[in-house]
Amino acid sequence: MKQAPAITIDDILDAARIIAPAAVRTPLLENAQLNERCGRRVLLKFEGAQHTGSFKFRGAYNRLARLDAAERASGVVAWSSGNHAQGVAAAARMLGMPATIVMPADAPAIKIANTRALGAEVVPYDRRTESREEIATELAQTRGATLVPSFDDPFIIAGQGTAGLEIIDQAAQAGAQVSQLLVCCGGGGLTAGIATAMKARAPHVDMHTVEPAGFDDTARSLRSGQREAVAPDARSICDALLAPSPGALTFPINHALVTSGLVVTDDQVRDAMRFAFSTLKLVVEPGGSVALAALLAGLMPTREDAVVVVLSGSNVDPADYAAILSEVG
Repeated sequence: MKQAPAITIDDILDAARIIAPAAVRTPLLENAQLNERCGRRVLLKFEGAQHTGSFKFRGAYNRLARLDAAERASGVVAWSSGNHAQGVAAAARMLGMPATIVMPADAPAIKIANTRALGAEVVPYDRRTESREEIATELAQTRGATLVPSFDDPFIIAGQGTAGLEIIDQAAQAGAQVSQLLVCCGGGGLTAGIATAMKARAPHVDMHTVEPAGFDDTARSLRSGQREAVAPDARSICDALLAPSPGALTFPINHALVTSGLVVTDDQVRDAMRFAFSTLKLVVEPGGSVALAALLAGLMPTREDAVVVVLSGSNVDPADYAAILSEVG
């Protein structure tokens, strides 16, 4: 029996209602130089303008806002390399509840510092030898707290899907005929949310996931039809996209709705980050740059209609960012 999708367009519409008082309606930007380079209209959904600098606030707020008074008093526990951590911490502070985040010890220092600054307790772990899910689950059980997964949760997926609703509305306002959309993919929550919105409101749009080389588990899973895993020795500068495999809830959605999975190298990501800074005047973190990297590298079929590129976050370590900008591409 075919499994029903974890969310529908109605869930996304409800999420949009829930997060409207708190979330930022992020801009859909256009740049003449980028259009000229690509020979078509390119619309950039800049999620770096969202609270905490990434799309993750959308899903976190939608999930936490559903908790009742007793659940809020007991707090929440999440695991994250940084962006979900900050999203949960910010949402928890707004809603008046404690938050504990399990974060890899080697996560960018700025993400750890920002999470703590938002009032959350940070519990470090070694991503090579320890399981973040096991640590977080034990903490939640011990404290009677609610576990907030980074992507495999219907409310999280629906919250991320609100970015898709905005893209559809903003592209229409800009008079753009969109035929393709590029989005980064880690565990697949953002992809699944946007894909669900697109299927309901703009089914003609082809969606392509983009992942860093070595972490192309979604691309491989889309081809094989089953959830593939990342090799234990894989490495990438895209710290936000290092999920070990597609989500159990997100993958069925993405397998049904995504056109293809694209893969970029870390060097292509660095080139995209430099382009974003020098030409677009935007700060974009490595994981947030992969969709732009795929566009600039010409990894998908070119069409006359517009393409939307999701720039998913701007939380990059200052020292690492300065080093990348100083390199000659």
